[in-house]
Amino acid sequence: MLKDFLRQFAEILYRFRDSALLLFRLGLGGMFMWHGWPKIIGGPGAWAGLGKAMGTFGIEFAPGIWGFMSSFAEFGGGLLFALGLFYRPACFLLFSNMLVAFISQMADGKGLQKASQSLEDGLSFFAAAFIGPGKYSLDYYLGIEKFGEKSFRTSSIR
Repeated sequence: MLKDFLRQFAEILYRFRDSALLLFRLGLGGMFMWHGWPKIIGGPGAWAGLGKAMGTFGIEFAPGIWGFMSSFAEFGGGLLFALGLFYRPACFLLFSNMLVAFISQMADGKGLQKASQSLEDGLSFFAAAFIGPGKYSLDYYLGIEKFGEKSFRTSSIR
């Protein structure tokens, strides 16, 4: 009886999968644009401060460039994620940015309380790359993603 209820519940929710993915993309992508915009307009001084996080990995040169790339990843990646345009590459771009943020925050001794948001967001982007953007995305309308069709060759992957 519980199994039947859970199956019916899953079937009902599945009908709204694409709408839920749109809401997820707009919400999370919009928040990343909101967080990234002040970093983009912060200019070279702000970028250099942000780019110093690469020192965690022994990369000390050109912190301004690294900071700008991180700012662009947040704002531009958030925009692409929200629109569902070049969705999977955008997911991996944002995942990579959040991974650097998480590692640098932990290495700086800020602890999991501070670094957890970077980890949570990063894992969300990683999983989203495998789920896809849904039908209500530019990738779908441009034919990059084709749902309901065998658009990817899986027979050669074993």
